Amino acid sequence: MDRDRLAQALLDSFLEELEGHVVSLNRDLLALEQAPARARELIPGLLRTLHSVKGASRAASASRVETACHRLEEVLEPLIHGRAASPDLFELCFATVDALDDAGRRLASRQDLSGSPLEALLPQLEKAAQGTPPPAPEHRPEPGRSGPAHKASEPPSPADVELPVPVAPGEALPVRVSGQKLDALLGRSGELRVAMLRLEGHAESLESLRDDVTGLRAAVRGTASEATLRRVELELARVARVLAQDRRALFQSSTGLDDEVRRARMLPFEEGCTGLERAARDVAHGLGRRVRMEVHGGGLDLDRSLLQSLREPLLHLVRNAVAHGLEAPDERVRHGKAEEGRVVLSARLRGNRVEVAVEDDGRGLDLEALRERARARGMEAPEDDADAARLVFLPGLSTAPKVTAVSGRGVGLDVVRAQVEALRGNVEVTFKAGQGTRFILDVPLTLSTLRVLLVDVGGQILALASEGVDRLLRLSPSDVREVEGRMSWVTPDALVPLASLASVLDLPSSPPRARPSAVVLSAGTAQAALVVDEVIAEQEVLVRSLGSRVKRARHVSAAAVLPDGRMALLLNPASLVRAAGGRPSAHFFPTPKEQAVRRRVVLADDSPTTRMLEQSILEGAGYDVTACADGAEAWERLQAGGADALVLDVEMPRMDGISVTEAVRASPRFGRVPVVLVTSREKPEDKARGLNAGASAYIVKSAFDPTSLLETLRRLL
Repeated sequence: MDRDRLAQALLDSFLEELEGHVVSLNRDLLALEQAPARARELIPGLLRTLHSVKGASRAASASRVETACHRLEEVLEPLIHGRAASPDLFELCFATVDALDDAGRRLASRQDLSGSPLEALLPQLEKAAQGTPPPAPEHRPEPGRSGPAHKASEPPSPADVELPVPVAPGEALPVRVSGQKLDALLGRSGELRVAMLRLEGHAESLESLRDDVTGLRAAVRGTASEATLRRVELELARVARVLAQDRRALFQSSTGLDDEVRRARMLPFEEGCTGLERAARDVAHGLGRRVRMEVHGGGLDLDRSLLQSLREPLLHLVRNAVAHGLEAPDERVRHGKAEEGRVVLSARLRGNRVEVAVEDDGRGLDLEALRERARARGMEAPEDDADAARLVFLPGLSTAPKVTAVSGRGVGLDVVRAQVEALRGNVEVTFKAGQGTRFILDVPLTLSTLRVLLVDVGGQILALASEGVDRLLRLSPSDVREVEGRMSWVTPDALVPLASLASVLDLPSSPPRARPSAVVLSAGTAQAALVVDEVIAEQEVLVRSLGSRVKRARHVSAAAVLPDGRMALLLNPASLVRAAGGRPSAHFFPTPKEQAVRRRVVLADDSPTTRMLEQSILEGAGYDVTACADGAEAWERLQAGGADALVLDVEMPRMDGISVTEAVRASPRFGRVPVVLVTSREKPEDKARGLNAGASAYIVKSAFDPTSLLETLRRLL
């Protein structure tokens, strides 16, 4: 090996070691800062790590790294003999570790270390080694900002995996394998699985052909061609048996390979949390707080790509827990809590899903502040506490009183939601006032293969993750209600938003059908029913990323490779559920041709002005309107002359709109007459009361639009 190649090999080896040493230094420094009395136990380990980095850097000709490690050894060694470590000394140590990490990245990209943060820290390290109290470190960015300290404030990417290779009985030698190579191997394994599924389809076609030949032979029994067909039938049976054997062998091989590759890619959850404790510590120190982070379920093995994808969401949540959740030490003491706050990360399996939680013991969410910020942005402030808590995931909404390095810009939790949903997962939040907040991330166990429901929409085949599909429906008009200009599927317990998937995706819509198909999707606690042209099949598919150019496509999370080799877009269920809730009314069912006679509408409202306005709107649209001052008069006019529809206020003297609706539905003669309630009562329980009474549609006066009233009547009639 020539000198240049040897130098590059030594540098590569050094950089590979440095990443792990930085993790060790951060871990041991955090432990020492939290428990200074353990100095005699922890300092030797720190010195051994620094000595290893120093020796490797000398071999790689990284002289500034070697000098920095030597100086840091001189700074830490006196602590074994009882010297007290000041907060500024710890800041200098952490800054040096960040600078070492930055130096590794610079060297990897063939940059010189002149002018680097590591070089800037060398004078301070020399003074501290001589016993001079160190000043606050310079050239160090705020926690979480881009720059030298950034990577140390977030979990390092689990890019490589160490595989144990047996070298002797009872011994194993760790071998580092590139994560990219494992990704490529998993991709090949997935393609083999798709080929197996395709072979299974061919086997089914062969069996079907054999059945056809058998039927044809029976039809020509006794003719000259029967013997020929018999030979064809026997040959098809032989080929089918061989194909079945090959299929079983391929299935066993591909399944075994898939399992081995997945096992090689597995890493403990605690490795995905590496660096989060340091991030929590940096944020807490910047805000004058104290924090202890715990990891539960750290031994749970998860796929490397899943851990890597969870890095940024977990970093956001940990930083949010410290910055927004934990109180200042004096405030915690006033509320009977320990000065040191607590942040817990946990992971557990739930079937083929993983539940990851980030929990703190802080103040909980300020729902009134969230509602106030929502109103300030012109949004509706939910009365339900659970719905109000979900406001934290909206982009640009922050309750922080001022902008800092870690809060106040209204970014972070909306990023968490977007990134978790990109993993085909969802995130929820719960809290107890004064006791803490808990964010729960629910994600699939594997990101490479998935069982999906295939649907046809606007002539395109689309894929929906089966785990997000609650049920399939055939809708009838009696299953559908209109509330405030939006359609809902009626269940015994709730009203589920109903929309056309073609409309949500801006695809061509098919003509209305008498019994359209719909898919009910769920995302956390939210649901939506989406009308599709046809439900095709449920299959296992290989999932492929769409790449950076189309990663922001609305409602799309990935591409699905079908068993026949075709591609289908894999839709994001959480995004679809949110979009369905805000869609205007659609026409799902065929309507009879308009009749020449004028439709008669009985209108009842105790307000003369409102009654006059609605009567004018209806008569202008060609309706024959009978206007009434209250519900009792409307009921009398209906019994006397009948009607094609009723438009009723709810709060009226003598007989309110609910009572009239109940009377209409109980009447054998008028039980099928559409009833539209137009009222100022807009609470969910009021809407539920009206629809339970049998109202066909519910329109709130505050959002009253003449077009919506006319469109509602047109559909109902």
